[in-house]
Amino acid sequence: MAATDHQLSAIKGKKVLMVGAGGIGCELLKTLALSGFQDIHIIDMDTIEVSNLNRQFLFRKIHVGQSKAKVARDAVLRFRPQISITPYHANVKDPDFSVDFFKQFHVVLNGLDNLDARRHVNRLCLAADVPLVESGTTGFLGQVTVHVKSKTECYECQPKPAPKTYPVCTITSTPSKFVHCIVWAKDLLFSKLFGNKNQENDLNVRSGDASSSSEHSEDVFVRKTDEDIDQYGRRVYDHVFGYNIEMALSNEETWRNRNRPRPIYIPDVLSAALTRQNGIVEYTKTADDPLSVSAMFGLGLKNPQEVWSLVENSRVFLEALKLFFLKREQEVGNLSFDKDDQLAVEFVTAAANIRASSFGIPLHSLFEAKGIAGNIVHAVATTNAIIAGLIVIEAIKVLLNDTSNYRMTYCLEHPSRKMLLMPVEPFEPNKNCYVCSETPLLLEINTHRSKLRDIVEKIVKARLGMSLPLVMHGAALLYEVGDDLDEAMIANYTANLDKVLSELPSSITGGTVLTVEDLQQELSCNINIKHREEFDEEKEPDGMILSGWTQVLTTENHENSPAGNGTSTSRQEVPVQAVVDDELDILQGATEATETLPLGKKRKISDSSNASSISFEETSKQKADELELDGHIVVLEESMDKDNGKKKRL
Repeated sequence: MAATDHQLSAIKGKKVLMVGAGGIGCELLKTLALSGFQDIHIIDMDTIEVSNLNRQFLFRKIHVGQSKAKVARDAVLRFRPQISITPYHANVKDPDFSVDFFKQFHVVLNGLDNLDARRHVNRLCLAADVPLVESGTTGFLGQVTVHVKSKTECYECQPKPAPKTYPVCTITSTPSKFVHCIVWAKDLLFSKLFGNKNQENDLNVRSGDASSSSEHSEDVFVRKTDEDIDQYGRRVYDHVFGYNIEMALSNEETWRNRNRPRPIYIPDVLSAALTRQNGIVEYTKTADDPLSVSAMFGLGLKNPQEVWSLVENSRVFLEALKLFFLKREQEVGNLSFDKDDQLAVEFVTAAANIRASSFGIPLHSLFEAKGIAGNIVHAVATTNAIIAGLIVIEAIKVLLNDTSNYRMTYCLEHPSRKMLLMPVEPFEPNKNCYVCSETPLLLEINTHRSKLRDIVEKIVKARLGMSLPLVMHGAALLYEVGDDLDEAMIANYTANLDKVLSELPSSITGGTVLTVEDLQQELSCNINIKHREEFDEEKEPDGMILSGWTQVLTTENHENSPAGNGTSTSRQEVPVQAVVDDELDILQGATEATETLPLGKKRKISDSSNASSISFEETSKQKADELELDGHIVVLEESMDKDNGKKKRL
């Protein structure tokens, strides 16, 4: 539908900032250009990969390796040469993109793929007083939300669901699903071999047992001096897939009501194969990019959708381990799993499949394993196109200042009353939001044991999402980061990090009020400190509790819960970070979050065969609705503020 003259007049001369030129971004840029926008700026730090080409239609194979923002600009200018498109191949968190930079735009449109960048843009938009249209997709689901300072809630007014977690005891001892094997291979084995070797995990707990044989009395993951890499690989293989399983089997009680796993050793699987292949295997030449090094291609396994046998998985495991030490030795010790790292994905797939074979769990292809390891929900191009269109519609409303018609719109997988799009009126700002209000936070912590580093790393950076934090106690500056600091200041702040809170130059005790700022985001909040002597190690493993703002919802996976939403009782859990293929890490409104439907209507939408059923029920004071999408439940609540008649989220 063509824009009206009134809409075109609102669009003309307006500067628009797009953040993200991926799945949503490509569709959005095309739609903006065809809708009459004439001054568009794009920020994206990524380069084009082959895997992008099935949904990011502005790119072609010849563009692989080039900047997404720049190639997208060139592609659109070919059919709209008269408009201005300015690309930035950079990270939106770079200092160049300050509040002053954001102030030059009339609206900001997000098409990002991670929570951290979303929060950063939200804060810059608030500081610059620029409206933000946020978006995301995951498979057939998607949403578009509008955030205008002081008129609607900001992106962070409601907490986002926490990553799924799996109890460590399940991961290390009694896996029953392939995802358990993936988490074990990715977060335990891969990290132990190629990350920080000093980390403690259950992979070699038994190897240090005094009753163990001398062969297993030392850390098996430490490569011996002058040890042949092939010998080292076999030793690790036998330990994690053979010896550890044998030790687990010694506890008869564990397997009373479970299928017993079988230990797997190299001679049982590869003795004949190794003899045949000795001196014959040649690896294909790889590009200079270390992320392109591959073990499977060198072994003649070229179909990522083929399920490898136990022999093939074992060969890939050994060759991938070997290549890490031969081709990427400088990185070993500092690596973390990356779903775009070909060799890492091959290693994790092989390791997970060998472990799955041991526990009688069906094996998976590399394609499937990569999706599970990266928590990828593969993108649907049609969803991206729909969401891009909705973004432009809301952007035009923002430019027209048509506040009464702003909508948060959710794209559903199954029709409900012949509707796939559900519009919802925006909510007013959350008065308890630490980002867009001045509500102080409360931190319960043992000030005699905890260090300043605990607050900076676990609270200020991880929970509050500050990139360049500054921590003050009254007029005393306790910690700061920045390029303009001299060596003496850096040394002083570094020393403060390792000091107990009560022993800092400006002592932090119960009743202390800390001021935490991020100058780049122009965000400041106060944290009231409450001394607490003891914490429950099981329920409060960090030894601190942050409150005063709606707490993050947790999505925990319990072994005996069919819905996967039980509560774990394990002391330790292994998180599975939600990462969706280039579009959305956490779908607000399609996970365990709180949203609202129009007043006076109660809806229940299911993704089952009963998806089309919907009920409406009039109420006077409060609505409590449940919207079930893709196996997740959204609790919807609504009430009226009797003082001003505005809709409030509960």
